[in-house]
Amino acid sequence: MSQQATDQPNRHYINGEWTEGESVETFESENPATGETLRTFHRGTEADVDDALEAADSVQEEWRALSYIDRAEYLWDIYHDLRERTGELGEIVTKECGKEISEGKADVVEAAHMVEWAAGNARHPHGDVVPSEIASKDAYMRRKPRGVVGCITPWNFPVAIPFWHMAVALVEGNTVVWKPAEQTPWCAEIVAEMFEASGIPDGVFNMVQGFGDAGAAIVDDPRVDSVLFTGSAEVGQQVAQTVAEQPGKLAACEMGGKNGVVISDEADLDTAVHSAVMSSFKTTGQRCVSSERLIIHEDVYDEFTERFIEIAENIAVGDPLAEDTFMGPLVEEEHREKVLEYNELARNEGVNVLVDRDELDDEEIPDGHDDGHWIGPFVYEADPDADLRCTQEEVFGPHIGLMKYSGDIEDGVEIHNDTDYGLAGAIISENYREINYYRDNAEVGLAYGNLPCIGAEVHLPFGGVDKSGNGYPSGREVIEAVTERTAWTLNNSKDIEMAQGLSADITTEDD
Repeated sequence: MSQQATDQPNRHYINGEWTEGESVETFESENPATGETLRTFHRGTEADVDDALEAADSVQEEWRALSYIDRAEYLWDIYHDLRERTGELGEIVTKECGKEISEGKADVVEAAHMVEWAAGNARHPHGDVVPSEIASKDAYMRRKPRGVVGCITPWNFPVAIPFWHMAVALVEGNTVVWKPAEQTPWCAEIVAEMFEASGIPDGVFNMVQGFGDAGAAIVDDPRVDSVLFTGSAEVGQQVAQTVAEQPGKLAACEMGGKNGVVISDEADLDTAVHSAVMSSFKTTGQRCVSSERLIIHEDVYDEFTERFIEIAENIAVGDPLAEDTFMGPLVEEEHREKVLEYNELARNEGVNVLVDRDELDDEEIPDGHDDGHWIGPFVYEADPDADLRCTQEEVFGPHIGLMKYSGDIEDGVEIHNDTDYGLAGAIISENYREINYYRDNAEVGLAYGNLPCIGAEVHLPFGGVDKSGNGYPSGREVIEAVTERTAWTLNNSKDIEMAQGLSADITTEDD
């Protein structure tokens, strides 16, 4: 039984113990579909972060002294726990962050896949052997853990993304201090319980619940060797700047996007409409890879728009625990107000609104869910050449601009790239030359062909360019952020011979 079932506020996990921390201040976890309080949690302070970092720092040498395989063994227990509890934990994900139940379960499955990949990678080859110019020399690279890794994760994937960060970091020999999102502390509590049950040594894994001040304390502390961050561009830029001012420290930040889907005149419209709906409305538009811009060739624009609008006007918004719901609520009232403000901004900027479901009809809101943070799709037409905030700034909701282009694929990709962001995008076309042009010229870190602009398999890098990120805090590429490489050259001869023709002769005044 999870300790959240008690009447007392739930606690942090530091140095192998559950602790209330230094403050009596608490905060609540809310069900965004009903507005009800789910659990109450102690709010972490800088002092709590300090305790967690002291614990992580003190055991790092002991942890790194274990073999890869020994470190991975602790994660295998967590993998089986995630698999066995997918239904239970998936429902809690849905209750706490509001995404529909199949997405809640998929969040847990993705976490299990990440743990499986990281733990399995412990038995794979590590390092590279590099041919040397000198036959008598061996050249190769070895990795070693950076030390203490600070992980700051978002609410929209409250189980999967923490394991993107932590699974690899731990297997590579680092210790971890984790600050989960304040909107989803219940999910974080269960993850911490899984680490406790695994028997992982005290201090190797630590969790401090709380808000931005706790995250800032992790970023600021000199004991932290790497910061892995997933969240908004605004906060991520602050993290990157702070870390850049601390010599020797690294940050990998995956941030937001104003993602686009290019639909060419050679697109299969069944694929295009299906992909666009998934890209726009899955997770109620609250994915960093969700598309808020659909860039459609004029020859298919009218038919595509008619079909897309028909679905957007009727998309099933409802109880996220119901199997027939496609869109749940937004995560919190503050975020709903932000999305509504952007919808109003679009109206004021003179766009042609096609679907306006800001306020759902009473019959659309499930019984007992009147206090949920409900919203429906908002779809409009915009001139791609106009200087509009609504087509340039990330909304993080079901706020979709349709933009028409003419000419060749080059014109569509030019509109696609006309944003400060560069996280994700998609091309829908039956012409492989168009797909390859998009592949080579779209300014994104994640690209999809004839697929929705969502999702990634765990072993692939996940991150963007430009305003969308400065690293890949997931999959194989996160290894770069949590380890240091040493290039070794070993001489097998009694003579010293140098590369590039450099003389190894030593001369003195007597020569």
